[in-house]
Amino acid sequence: MAMASIARRKSTLISRNLCNSSDSLRYTLSLSSFSRYFSSGSDDNDVVVIGGGPGGYVAAIKAAQLGLKTTCIEKRGALGGTCLNVGCIPSKALLHSSHMYHEAKHSFASHGVKFSSVEVDLPAMMGQKDKAVSTLTRGIEGLFKKNKVNYVKGYGKFVSPSEVSVETLEGENTVVKGKHIIVATGSDVKPLPGVTIDEKKIVSSTGALALKEIPKKLVVIGAGYIGLEMGSVWGRIGSEVTVVEFASDIVPTMDGEIRKQFQRSLEKQGMKFKLNTKVVSVDSSGNGVKLVVEPSTGGEQTTLEADVVLVSAGRVPFTAGLGLEKLGVEMDKVGRILVNERFASNVPGVYAIGDVIPGPMLAHKAEEDGFACVEFIAGKHGHVDYDMVPGVVYTHPEVASVGKTEEQVKTLGVQYRVGKFPFLANSRAKAIDDAEGLVKILAEKESDKILGVHIMSPNAGELIHEAVLALQYGASSEDIARTCHAHPTMSEALKEAALATFDKPIHI
Repeated sequence: MAMASIARRKSTLISRNLCNSSDSLRYTLSLSSFSRYFSSGSDDNDVVVIGGGPGGYVAAIKAAQLGLKTTCIEKRGALGGTCLNVGCIPSKALLHSSHMYHEAKHSFASHGVKFSSVEVDLPAMMGQKDKAVSTLTRGIEGLFKKNKVNYVKGYGKFVSPSEVSVETLEGENTVVKGKHIIVATGSDVKPLPGVTIDEKKIVSSTGALALKEIPKKLVVIGAGYIGLEMGSVWGRIGSEVTVVEFASDIVPTMDGEIRKQFQRSLEKQGMKFKLNTKVVSVDSSGNGVKLVVEPSTGGEQTTLEADVVLVSAGRVPFTAGLGLEKLGVEMDKVGRILVNERFASNVPGVYAIGDVIPGPMLAHKAEEDGFACVEFIAGKHGHVDYDMVPGVVYTHPEVASVGKTEEQVKTLGVQYRVGKFPFLANSRAKAIDDAEGLVKILAEKESDKILGVHIMSPNAGELIHEAVLALQYGASSEDIARTCHAHPTMSEALKEAALATFDKPIHI
């Protein structure tokens, strides 16, 4: 088995290298072309990064570690981007806090922990969230100092392919020069026509993270990752949550079987869904908010009332106002910068990573982009495989996945096997009385190579990485099944699902 696994991995690496060498670059980029844009003067940088989010700050630190003189420009005045300041981190803080309250109210008694009453102290909850954010942003500044990354606080805009004009937060203007400039400006909330976000009654995810009181009724427009997570936060601590989605399914990128179970779980928690529904208008002129909705295909209109409406219909790349058009940087119709496999745009010396280029809009994907991009700049080899990027919905239970869904495998016409294992049969899940969900593995029928893994469970976001590593190295389901897993752990469910894929599970 071990030798077969090694052979498979060697074969995968060889085929991957052959594919990389045969792929023609969209644009030809050579070291000589960079020389035309080398700036002169003692203040020149090897690398300038516009944007200090997950992609930008990782790129800046890695560039400095590789011996390149580096400057990072960030308009917010706090590093970490949307993710750390008003996204991933504060939302996870509130998800955890609200889950603790929900567990105390609904589950502690069954574990023999009883008390007379429990209540939400919203200011304290928000304070814990804010403390986590400020601690982490200061931590990144410390990493910049440690790695000798120059940090400029202000809004950067291209003057030339090697110069960025910065309006600093102090109201001054400075020009930062660099041989290689990386655009890492992230993304912004996708607006809805006719809906004005005031961050009070009609909020984006930013406003939903800072509400002053718990809304009695919350309407979420959009059933994606962000909408479901924020809906969960407020639903757990008392809001009546209704999710309005234009499409026929929640989280359309999710495996269909997992999605159905996930939606049922959210409905059991009290979340209501209005799918195939279009928002026609939103009126916030009164005390609350009134939404007029109708079927996506047209039909009878109805009215929904809410105290707060969360607009969560996706995100768009933040590329406007950077001077990219003047340089002739090529972009697609939604504003994403087109790059080659080295993250280089069609303008020599200008690169892009993260949410401003095609690919999943995820912080960890942006980090990998940044890491690989500066490796290429330094003359090394970098690589990011977007098929190996895990996705996680941080509700409870969580849903995590990597690789292909069953629908995608069917579309590809690949012969495959499916192995599943429910957490109801997992000893650790039963011991902690939190056994909702399952593991699902898809593997190629002939070779047993794993094609996709999908997990719905508590802490699925932590369990998925064994599967990510397995896919990265071209492992088979038998490889996972024959790997010893500690008992009792939730991760044993992955081993059992692997057994079910190539043979038979033990515990069902």
